[in-house]
Amino acid sequence: MPRIAQAFLAAFCVLAICSVAYGADVAKIGVVDLPKVFEQSEAGKAAQAEIKQKGRAMEVELKRMGAQIEDLKKRLEREAAVMSKEMREEKERELRIRVSEFETAERGFEGELRDLNNRLSQRFREEVLGIAEEIGKKGGYLLIRDKAGVLYSPSSNDITAEVIKAHNRRFAQSAKAAGKSSSQ
Repeated sequence: MPRIAQAFLAAFCVLAICSVAYGADVAKIGVVDLPKVFEQSEAGKAAQAEIKQKGRAMEVELKRMGAQIEDLKKRLEREAAVMSKEMREEKERELRIRVSEFETAERGFEGELRDLNNRLSQRFREEVLGIAEEIGKKGGYLLIRDKAGVLYSPSSNDITAEVIKAHNRRFAQSAKAAGKSSSQ
Protein backbone atom coordinates (compact mmCIF):
# COMPACT_ATOMS: atom_id res chain seq x y z
CA MET A 1 0.00 0.00 0.00
CA PRO A 2 1.43 3.37 -0.88
CA ARG A 3 2.47 5.71 1.90
CA ILE A 4 -0.21 8.24 1.12
CA ALA A 5 -2.91 5.61 1.47
CA GLN A 6 -1.42 4.45 4.80
CA ALA A 7 -1.28 8.03 6.08
CA PHE A 8 -4.84 8.63 4.92
CA LEU A 9 -6.03 5.43 6.64
CA ALA A 10 -4.23 6.32 9.88
CA ALA A 11 -5.70 9.84 9.85
CA PHE A 12 -9.16 8.41 9.20
CA CYS A 13 -8.82 6.01 12.16
CA VAL A 14 -7.67 8.81 14.49
CA LEU A 15 -10.56 11.04 13.40
CA ALA A 16 -13.05 8.19 13.84
CA ILE A 17 -11.82 7.49 17.36
CA CYS A 18 -11.86 11.18 18.28
CA SER A 19 -15.38 11.65 16.94
CA VAL A 20 -16.59 8.70 19.04
CA ALA A 21 -14.90 10.16 22.14
CA TYR A 22 -16.36 13.63 21.52
CA GLY A 23 -19.78 12.18 20.77
CA ALA A 24 -19.91 10.23 24.03
CA ASP A 25 -22.17 11.49 26.81
CA VAL A 26 -20.56 13.55 29.51
CA ALA A 27 -20.36 11.58 32.73
CA LYS A 28 -22.95 12.93 35.15
CA ILE A 29 -21.64 13.03 38.71
CA GLY A 30 -23.65 14.09 41.75
CA VAL A 31 -22.71 14.93 45.32
CA VAL A 32 -24.86 14.76 48.47
CA ASP A 33 -24.17 16.59 51.72
CA LEU A 34 -25.24 13.86 54.19
CA PRO A 35 -25.03 16.02 57.35
CA LYS A 36 -27.25 18.60 55.66
CA VAL A 37 -29.76 15.89 54.70
CA PHE A 38 -29.76 14.66 58.31
CA GLU A 39 -30.28 18.18 59.68
CA GLN A 40 -32.93 19.33 57.22
CA SER A 41 -34.98 16.26 56.34
CA GLU A 42 -38.05 15.39 58.38
CA ALA A 43 -36.70 11.91 59.13
CA GLY A 44 -33.41 13.37 60.33
CA LYS A 45 -35.23 15.88 62.54
CA ALA A 46 -37.37 13.07 63.96
CA ALA A 47 -34.27 10.99 64.70
CA GLN A 48 -32.59 13.96 66.39
CA ALA A 49 -35.72 14.59 68.47
CA GLU A 50 -35.88 10.93 69.52
CA ILE A 51 -32.24 11.00 70.61
CA LYS A 52 -32.75 14.26 72.54
CA GLN A 53 -35.90 12.96 74.22
CA LYS A 54 -34.18 9.76 75.31
CA GLY A 55 -31.17 11.77 76.50
CA ARG A 56 -33.36 14.10 78.56
CA ALA A 57 -35.17 11.16 80.18
CA MET A 58 -31.84 9.60 81.10
CA GLU A 59 -30.58 12.93 82.42
CA VAL A 60 -33.65 13.28 84.65
CA GLU A 61 -33.06 9.80 86.07
CA LEU A 62 -29.39 10.55 86.72
CA LYS A 63 -30.28 13.83 88.44
CA ARG A 64 -32.77 11.98 90.64
CA MET A 65 -30.12 9.44 91.59
CA GLY A 66 -27.58 12.21 92.18
CA ALA A 67 -29.99 14.05 94.47
CA GLN A 68 -30.51 10.88 96.50
CA ILE A 69 -26.74 10.50 96.88
CA GLU A 70 -26.40 14.14 97.98
CA ASP A 71 -29.19 13.69 100.54
CA LEU A 72 -27.49 10.59 101.88
CA LYS A 73 -24.14 12.43 102.13
CA LYS A 74 -25.68 15.37 103.97
CA ARG A 75 -27.55 13.11 106.36
CA LEU A 76 -24.38 11.15 107.04
CA GLU A 77 -22.39 14.35 107.71
CA ARG A 78 -25.13 15.74 109.98
CA GLU A 79 -25.69 12.57 111.98
CA ALA A 80 -22.16 11.12 111.95
CA ALA A 81 -21.33 12.48 115.41
CA VAL A 82 -24.34 10.88 117.09
CA MET A 83 -24.24 7.55 115.19
CA SER A 84 -22.61 4.44 116.45
CA LYS A 85 -19.55 3.23 114.57
CA GLU A 86 -21.52 0.32 113.07
CA MET A 87 -24.36 2.60 111.98
CA ARG A 88 -21.91 5.07 110.38
CA GLU A 89 -20.12 2.24 108.54
CA GLU A 90 -23.49 0.93 107.33
CA LYS A 91 -24.46 4.40 106.01
CA GLU A 92 -21.04 4.84 104.34
CA ARG A 93 -21.43 1.43 102.70
CA GLU A 94 -24.91 2.41 101.52
CA LEU A 95 -23.46 5.64 100.09
CA ARG A 96 -20.72 3.75 98.21
CA ILE A 97 -23.33 1.35 96.81
CA ARG A 98 -25.48 4.28 95.60
CA VAL A 99 -22.47 5.97 94.00
CA SER A 100 -21.58 2.70 92.28
CA GLU A 101 -25.17 2.29 91.06
CA PHE A 102 -25.09 5.87 89.75
CA GLU A 103 -21.87 5.26 87.82
CA THR A 104 -23.21 1.99 86.42
CA ALA A 105 -26.45 3.68 85.35
CA GLU A 106 -24.49 6.53 83.77
CA ARG A 107 -22.36 4.11 81.71
CA GLY A 108 -25.47 2.13 80.76
CA PHE A 109 -27.31 5.25 79.64
CA GLU A 110 -24.32 6.39 77.59
CA GLY A 111 -24.21 2.97 75.91
CA GLU A 112 -27.95 3.02 75.23
CA LEU A 113 -27.74 6.50 73.75
CA ARG A 114 -24.77 5.54 71.60
CA ASP A 115 -26.58 2.39 70.39
CA LEU A 116 -29.72 4.37 69.60
CA ASN A 117 -27.68 6.96 67.72
CA ASN A 118 -25.85 4.25 65.76
CA ARG A 119 -29.09 2.41 64.94
CA LEU A 120 -30.86 5.56 63.75
CA SER A 121 -27.81 6.77 61.82
CA GLN A 122 -27.44 3.40 60.08
CA ARG A 123 -31.14 3.30 59.15
CA PHE A 124 -30.95 6.90 57.91
CA ARG A 125 -27.81 6.18 55.87
CA GLU A 126 -29.45 3.14 54.25
CA GLU A 127 -32.54 5.18 53.37
CA VAL A 128 -30.43 7.95 51.82
CA LEU A 129 -28.36 5.42 49.86
CA GLY A 130 -31.57 3.92 48.45
CA ILE A 131 -32.86 7.36 47.48
CA ALA A 132 -29.52 8.30 45.90
CA GLU A 133 -29.59 5.06 43.91
CA GLU A 134 -33.10 5.85 42.62
CA ILE A 135 -32.12 9.41 41.71
CA GLY A 136 -28.94 8.11 40.07
CA LYS A 137 -30.82 5.63 37.91
CA LYS A 138 -33.58 8.06 36.94
CA GLY A 139 -31.20 10.96 36.33
CA GLY A 140 -28.58 8.99 34.42
CA TYR A 141 -25.81 9.63 36.93
CA LEU A 142 -22.57 7.73 36.57
CA LEU A 143 -21.60 8.39 40.18
CA ILE A 144 -23.07 9.97 43.31
CA ARG A 145 -20.69 10.66 46.21
CA ASP A 146 -20.86 11.96 49.73
CA LYS A 147 -19.77 15.59 49.64
CA ALA A 148 -17.48 15.05 52.66
CA GLY A 149 -14.85 13.33 50.51
CA VAL A 150 -14.99 15.81 47.63
CA LEU A 151 -12.56 18.72 47.50
CA TYR A 152 -14.35 20.58 44.73
CA SER A 153 -17.62 20.20 42.94
CA PRO A 154 -19.71 22.77 41.08
CA SER A 155 -23.03 23.50 42.76
CA SER A 156 -24.82 22.09 39.73
CA ASN A 157 -23.62 18.63 40.80
CA ASP A 158 -25.09 18.97 44.31
CA ILE A 159 -28.30 16.92 44.52
CA THR A 160 -28.73 17.36 48.28
CA ALA A 161 -31.99 19.30 47.94
CA GLU A 162 -33.41 16.62 45.65
CA VAL A 163 -32.44 13.91 48.16
CA ILE A 164 -34.05 15.86 51.03
CA LYS A 165 -37.30 16.26 49.06
CA ALA A 166 -37.39 12.57 48.18
CA HIS A 167 -36.58 11.58 51.75
CA ASN A 168 -39.33 13.85 53.10
CA ARG A 169 -41.84 12.27 50.69
CA ARG A 170 -40.86 8.79 51.88
CA PHE A 171 -40.99 9.82 55.52
CA ALA A 172 -44.46 11.34 55.07
CA GLN A 173 -45.67 8.19 53.32
CA SER A 174 -44.31 5.92 56.05
CA ALA A 175 -45.80 8.18 58.75
CA LYS A 176 -49.15 8.11 56.96
CA ALA A 177 -48.97 4.31 56.66
CA ALA A 178 -48.04 3.98 60.33
CA GLY A 179 -50.97 6.25 61.27
CA LYS A 180 -53.40 4.15 59.27
CA SER A 181 -52.19 0.87 60.75
CA SER A 182 -52.32 2.17 64.34
CA SER A 183 -55.85 3.54 63.94
CA GLN A 184 -57.24 0.25 62.67
